[in-house]
Amino acid sequence: MKKISILGIGLLSILLSQNAYSQSKHGGSNGQTNPMEVGSVFLNMGIGVGANYKGESYGTPFGFKIAAEFGLWDAGPGVITLGPELGASFSSGTYAGYNDNYTSNTFVIAGRAAWHYGWDVPGLDTYGGFSAGIGFHHYSYYGYNGANQTIPAFGGFVGGSYFIKPNFGFNAEAGFDITNFQVGVVFKLQ
Repeated sequence: MKKISILGIGLLSILLSQNAYSQSKHGGSNGQTNPMEVGSVFLNMGIGVGANYKGESYGTPFGFKIAAEFGLWDAGPGVITLGPELGASFSSGTYAGYNDNYTSNTFVIAGRAAWHYGWDVPGLDTYGGFSAGIGFHHYSYYGYNGANQTIPAFGGFVGGSYFIKPNFGFNAEAGFDITNFQVGVVFKLQ
């Protein structure tokens, strides 16, 4: 958890140091302030703390997620997006106090929907949403190969991106959606 806190502080420092650049490139307070618009396409990738599927997390789970979002509709001052996501959560450790080398892995393919809003800050994109999909769960421990299960995978998340260039930025997301917390990068493809 200490490494994630340090990484988060580093990310915040980078974001704050790039504010002047972002304002000059995005037109200051008179230009476009919300990077997500109808017709925009975002791709974000991150790593962090994996979600605890099936209550079988031992140690701190590791997770990663890749998501694409397509800006489809104006909704008040923001934009609603839809898109796919995929990722995985991995964990290992001891099982019920025994040294049994327990592992639990869940791969998820899902769809996601979110509402994006920029708060009149050039380069800033904040959002919240939900996901639904399918998870492929496997667990095993010493002496037993475990089992494969197909499980429903529902999630909710909030996040934010800060673009230091018109098509590149940093992203952080929290919730229960493949990862519980992640940091990474975001690309504006269109």
